[in-house]
Amino acid sequence: MADLVLDGLVDALRCLPGVGQKSAQRMAYHLLQHDREAALKLAQALQAAVTDIGHCERCHTFSRAPVCDVCADAGRDRRLLCVVETPADQAALERTGSYKGQYFVLLGRLSPLDGVGVHDIGLSSLVARASDGWVEEVILATNFTAEGEATAHILNEQLRALGLKVTRLARGVPVGSELEYVDLGTIAHAFMDRR
Repeated sequence: MADLVLDGLVDALRCLPGVGQKSAQRMAYHLLQHDREAALKLAQALQAAVTDIGHCERCHTFSRAPVCDVCADAGRDRRLLCVVETPADQAALERTGSYKGQYFVLLGRLSPLDGVGVHDIGLSSLVARASDGWVEEVILATNFTAEGEATAHILNEQLRALGLKVTRLARGVPVGSELEYVDLGTIAHAFMDRR
């Protein structure tokens, strides 16, 4: 019976990104052997998060309230709408402290091979939000992956058709890096996007 419970814990840990069988097993053994208090704390935190956290009605980021703190903040610039793929991307942009506009979280990206199309990423909700009469510029901050680029391309076409100014995050050489160690694709994009 203990083996079934332990196997269930290992299987549950495997649902985390980047965690395979051996890593999940190592985590499960560590928690049960060395830190049962942390295991209980983790279980309680997961239970509370799943129960209490939903999505903001306006931007779709994680929120305990129907409208998140960012959307409710009257000091944010409602003329700017930054589109990101995930709540984690929004959190990263917020940590920079350099953006003071509103957000829209797609909760995904286009991925035809995985069967994810425009309806799956909430394109109609984004169009409605961008057409609210306040938004003047939409900043596409999807990731610079093949799927993120395809998503940005489709969003750009749809939003420009509404007469909105649409911009894309710049790409280039990271601050503090040395050119000889930067990959060739990044250098090429830095040349194309130079200002």
